[in-house]
Amino acid sequence: MSEQKKFKIAVACDPAGVVLKDAVLNLLNERGIEFTYFGINEGDTCRDYPVYGYRAAKAVQSGEYKYGIIMCGTGIGISMAANKVKGIRCACCSDYFSAKMTRAHNDANMLAMGGRVIAPETAAMLVEVFLDTPFEGGRHQRRIDMFNSIEDGNSPE
Repeated sequence: MSEQKKFKIAVACDPAGVVLKDAVLNLLNERGIEFTYFGINEGDTCRDYPVYGYRAAKAVQSGEYKYGIIMCGTGIGISMAANKVKGIRCACCSDYFSAKMTRAHNDANMLAMGGRVIAPETAAMLVEVFLDTPFEGGRHQRRIDMFNSIEDGNSPE
């Protein structure tokens, strides 16, 4: 059994991010990765990205889900909402290098993308690199500890 089959992913999007949804879900299905979709569904009256970013972030925070993948128009707003949840390190990425480095150096546990910024094929590629890149630890762990200190209301110094 591959490592990727051992964890679950929380996925969510708002109406502007739904253009990326199928590419992301198809990739997760192809790789045999279990996920739960917390985003907008047909008939939903709420269309505000903070709701969906929060739902996915709370799922990751709970420990039941290792990662979250969230999408809105730019990826920025939904990532800002997710980052308000304690323990979440969500990065908005639109290129390979950023998606790789946010895992390797920042131990990001959520990836945000924009449906008005990237193509579905790019979204699938970003999810792949995000999932396949391990956290390097070492000097980077010290910085994660600083993030945690700030989150707790303390200075990182």
